[in-house]
Amino acid sequence: MAALPPREFAAQVLPGCVIPTARQGLAQLWPLLLLCLGARLLHRLPLPRGCGDLGAALGGLLALLRFFGAQALWVLLLSALCTLTLRLSRHRAQRGLCLGLAALCYLLMGELHMVDTVTWHKMRGAQMVVAMKAVSLGFDLDRRRVTPAGGASGAGGGHPRFGGVPGEGDPSPVQVLGYLCSPGTVIFGPWEPFGAYLRAARGPPLSWAWARKGLRSLGLALLCLLLSALAPFLFSCVLPLYETHTLHRWLRAYESALSFHFSNYFVAFLSEATATMAGSGSQHHGNLRWDLTVSRPLRVELPRSMADVVTNWNLPMSRWLHTYVFQTARRLGTFTAVLGTYAVSALLHNGALGALALFHLAYLGALFDMEADDTVEEQGYGMSYTIRKWSELHWASHWVTLGCWVLARLLR
Repeated sequence: MAALPPREFAAQVLPGCVIPTARQGLAQLWPLLLLCLGARLLHRLPLPRGCGDLGAALGGLLALLRFFGAQALWVLLLSALCTLTLRLSRHRAQRGLCLGLAALCYLLMGELHMVDTVTWHKMRGAQMVVAMKAVSLGFDLDRRRVTPAGGASGAGGGHPRFGGVPGEGDPSPVQVLGYLCSPGTVIFGPWEPFGAYLRAARGPPLSWAWARKGLRSLGLALLCLLLSALAPFLFSCVLPLYETHTLHRWLRAYESALSFHFSNYFVAFLSEATATMAGSGSQHHGNLRWDLTVSRPLRVELPRSMADVVTNWNLPMSRWLHTYVFQTARRLGTFTAVLGTYAVSALLHNGALGALALFHLAYLGALFDMEADDTVEEQGYGMSYTIRKWSELHWASHWVTLGCWVLARLLR
């Protein structure tokens, strides 16, 4: 693709790409936003206990059917499996482990082609969010961080623990389904603790801060969607990528990485918007704040280390891993040492590590080629495709990683 002059770029790309992309994005999203708003308003009504949770579950079902059609059955099956597992294990002290094993078995069967590859690839994100919610709820119940009669989660709101026996004061199946299938998070995420869902279910009053946060996140989501679609054209307009041979492959790799990054930011900001519209906020000293943050793009694009990238790429995911994986497995010792090494590397705030992080990001982003076949994107990027793309870059990131490991061993 040859470099486009700015005037030709504005005349050809903007009307042919920006307007259709924005229009198509809004056309796909407005039903989901209405379902999120409906769930928010439903929780404000003086309904009998359980009706709001049932409405949230039904709203999530409608959202799944809207986006995935009949394939939504697989998410519903996972939600039902997790609810049944929690119910059957309510008198055990390891409900988090039981839910983790049940979700893992289900997801492994899906990955091993219980479902066709294209269908499973479309549902993977929604399945992951449901599994994360179920596992976090199980561990919170084990740690007595869910109060009886629908109190908030300590992991999400800092509420005190309580005593009792396993199974005492557990949420009802309808309440669990409402949490797992809430329309604000069931499609794009993010993961939220059970306490955040309960705060939304209490129906906090509507406010300008709530509306402003939702609209701001939605606007940023649309902006990231446009930048993701325009990244290849912007690069060809500003830099003659396809007329140079020295940095051709690496510039192409970074172009693909940037486009993929902004598609992730689109999902992150969109998940902020949908979760906020459905009533998700955070508790600070008894006050509800509309400050949900899923990703911090500037800290990813201008990182000080790869630890910065991993953490700020998806903040709720990082929090979930720390709370329910790290804290559970730290008694093993080795895992603690690995994460401790990661934390120490994050403290080394110099330009060399930032440049190294950008180098690895470009290398990883080379997999998401904008010119790849549609069939490849639908089925996911397989091993042969990955090997071919990385071999074109001479496995540079792998060699650099090996060199860093050797250096670390020598400095011990």
